Amino acid sequence: MRKVELAEVKNIYEYEKIRDDFRKYIIELKKRRRISVGDRVTLVFENHDTVLFQIQEMMRAERMVDDDEIKFEVETYNQLIPEKDELSATLFIEVDDPKLLRPVLDSFIGLDRGNHVYLQIGDKHKIYAQFEEGHSKEDRISAVHFIKFKFTPEQINDFKDFRNEVKVVIDHQNYKAEAVVSDEMRQELIKDFDSD
Repeated sequence: MRKVELAEVKNIYEYEKIRDDFRKYIIELKKRRRISVGDRVTLVFENHDTVLFQIQEMMRAERMVDDDEIKFEVETYNQLIPEKDELSATLFIEVDDPKLLRPVLDSFIGLDRGNHVYLQIGDKHKIYAQFEEGHSKEDRISAVHFIKFKFTPEQINDFKDFRNEVKVVIDHQNYKAEAVVSDEMRQELIKDFDSD
């Protein structure tokens, strides 16, 4: 999938002019790319446009105008865009009550080690999430994780075949949940495999 290029990132002034329309577009796009897995975990599958939006919003929030800083943000966020034969997602551990933040997060320790998060395609394939490092320690885990699912050509074909059910599964000692990927979401994610 095409990475974000520095030339397409708008300066803060130009971004303000298009921000409302771009935000509406991204909100609708993310509805088709977001899935809740149980009551505590949400995945948002990233693509070029969701990443461009994050870069623009970061620049806006930080009032970023320095070209080197912007270039750094582009390079950093581009790592979220899936490579060939991949899907990429941001995984959020949801905690609404600040008093529960630490105990809930502590219950997820180890989620990013081992094969606790995967895509299940029919009865045939389990594609395990590969977590970006640096979001946990032995006794701490972040609420936000960046993950990738790497597919073989056969797995991509089976993902595209709507006779096969696709689920996101979390199988952790303290949290077990699964969610079926809707046809609408699959059609959206198939674009990630087919884009250059």
